[in-house]
Amino acid sequence: VAITTRLLVSHLSGIRHYEKDITKVKEEKEKANRAFKLTKPYQDKEQKEKEGKGIEKTDSVKPRKEYEGEVKSRNSKPGRRDKEFEQEEYYLKEKFESVIESLKIFKNDPLFFKPGEHFSIFVTGFIVIKKNDYRDTKIIESLVELMVVLDHSSLFLCFVSLPLLRLSSFASCYVYNKKGRLVNAPYVDNSYKWAGGGFLSSVGDLLKFGNALLYSYQAGQFKNTNGKLLPGYLKPDTVAMMWTPVPKTEVSWDRDGKYAMAWAVVEKKQQYGCCRQQRHYASHTGGAVGASSVLLILPEELDSEAIDTGLVAPPRGVVVSIICNMQSVSLNSTALKIAREFDKEKWAQ
Repeated sequence: VAITTRLLVSHLSGIRHYEKDITKVKEEKEKANRAFKLTKPYQDKEQKEKEGKGIEKTDSVKPRKEYEGEVKSRNSKPGRRDKEFEQEEYYLKEKFESVIESLKIFKNDPLFFKPGEHFSIFVTGFIVIKKNDYRDTKIIESLVELMVVLDHSSLFLCFVSLPLLRLSSFASCYVYNKKGRLVNAPYVDNSYKWAGGGFLSSVGDLLKFGNALLYSYQAGQFKNTNGKLLPGYLKPDTVAMMWTPVPKTEVSWDRDGKYAMAWAVVEKKQQYGCCRQQRHYASHTGGAVGASSVLLILPEELDSEAIDTGLVAPPRGVVVSIICNMQSVSLNSTALKIAREFDKEKWAQ
C-alpha cells in the first residue's frame, strides 16, 4: 500500500498506536460511534427547539457533549486510570541511538486498516515521517534552526523522563496510583518517539511557536503595508493547508472539530442568524507519562477595512499554552475558555 506524509500527519495511515490489539481498537471505536448516535438526535432536537424559540446560542455556551465530559471529570475519583496509559510502550526504558532504530518497535506489525479509510490517532506515524532523516543529527539540526528563528531558549530533546531531571529549571512529574495518591511518575526513555512526544519546552516558548504560526497564517491577508511587513516563517498557504480539516477525521474533545495536518481544527460556522456561532481555532493536546499539555490558537476575526488599510498587523488573536506536570489531564476545553475570555475582553474595550 502507499502511505503518504499527508496520511501520516492526519492519522489516516492505518499504522497502530500504542495498542497492538486491533480487536480492542475496533471495540472502542464502535462504542464511541454508538454513544455519538445516541446523543446526536437529542442535540439536534435541542438545537432546533432553541432556534425555534429565537434563543441565541453563542459559542460561549458549552456543547452538551463537552459539558457532560466536564461533569464526569469533576465527579470522577482521584486515581482514575486512563486506559491509554495502561499500554506497555508508554513505559519503555530502552535507549535508542537513532530514529531509524526505533522503527523496529512496530515496523513488522500489520496495518489496522487500509490507509485513508479510517481515522485513528497514532504517535508512531510521526516517527515514520522522519524516516528520510535517518540520522539524529538531522533532527538536532532542525531543532537548532527552529530555536534560532523563533528565539527559543528552553526546547530540548527528552532522553529520559522528567522525574530523573532533578534540576531547578525542571518540574517534577506526577501520577495517581491505584490508591488515588500522588506519586512520582516512573522512569521512561523517550528516545523512541522524539518526533511524536519527545521534546521538552516551556509555556513561553510554546507561545512564541504559536504566535509564529498565527503570524504566518495572517501575513498574506494584509495588503497595504508598504513593504514594512516581514514574511512569516511559513507561507500563509502552508499554514492554511495545515489547518484545513481532512475528511474522515474526528476530534474526541470537541464535537465540531476535525483533524487537519498534525492539528485539530474547528472551522468558522454559523447556519442561522442570532444562533450558535462556531469560531475558527486550531489546537493540539499532548499527553505523556507524568505530564499533559495543550497549545491553542484562536485567530482574530479581521474585518476587510482593517486588512485593506493596514491599521493592524499580525499576529492578531489569542494563543494559549498550558503545561501541567500531571498525567491524564484534559486541557483543551480550559484553553478554549481562556482564549474566549481574552477575546471577549479585547472586543469589550
